[in-house]
Amino acid sequence: MPLKEFRPLTPPQRYKTLPTFEEITKKKPEKSLLSPLKKSGGRNNTGRITTRHIGGGHKRHYRMIDFKRRKHDVSAEVVGIEYDPNRTCRIALLQYEDGQKSYILAPVGLKVGAKVIAGEKAAPKPGNALPLSKVPLGTAIHNIELTPGNGGKVARAAGQQAVLSNREGEWSLVKMPSGEIRRFNSQCYCTIGQVGNRDHMNEISGKAGRSRWQGKRPTVRGMCMNPVDHPNGGGEGKSKSGGGRQHLLSPWGHAKGQKTRKHKKPTNTFIVERRKKKR
Repeated sequence: MPLKEFRPLTPPQRYKTLPTFEEITKKKPEKSLLSPLKKSGGRNNTGRITTRHIGGGHKRHYRMIDFKRRKHDVSAEVVGIEYDPNRTCRIALLQYEDGQKSYILAPVGLKVGAKVIAGEKAAPKPGNALPLSKVPLGTAIHNIELTPGNGGKVARAAGQQAVLSNREGEWSLVKMPSGEIRRFNSQCYCTIGQVGNRDHMNEISGKAGRSRWQGKRPTVRGMCMNPVDHPNGGGEGKSKSGGGRQHLLSPWGHAKGQKTRKHKKPTNTFIVERRKKKR
């Protein structure tokens, strides 16, 4: 998907790089597949802020995506490619032979009028869903299930793809987008192809207002705060030695750069090779 740049008539337009949206063929979403989306502003049920930098933004409806691909061995036609404000990739509207409609993540190369199908007998073509045991080795895949029948959880963002590298008995070895090699149950379903909107990572908002439209609030450095607000706050000016900045901590007590993954996490047994190899 190409990007467009702007003439620098104003400071925000000097570096602004936005998508052209030329791949989108359907402007209005399918009403039957919309659901209300309530915003929390980063607050929990008691009203306390548990996630910072969240608030405001444009009102949205949630698009109900079929991550499980429930209808097996039933062909569906791609009716349109739509924009989804809740995710970085585009979504494709499918219409099955019985008239039912559903949304899926739109992979690269999926066009309006194409036929897609889910099931063990499906061909390994972009948009088709099949179990890992039926996917040819070396195929790019996305929307991978962690547990059979639980719906796709892995590689769902714009431009993401994993690669099926090997099989060991009832397990399939998949190279994740991060470079990590992980074991999956071969009965887990996945979708063939790479997630669309590959140029998303090259977008440049150009101004702070576009982030506010997306519900992202400003981020302030801890050393600019008071000691009551952050462990790094306080001091006369930019203090590196005193004023509560002796220990570089986050508000939750983590030292900068400290690993936060649990050492005895049960899913560690599925990781064959870490994304960061030990030297």
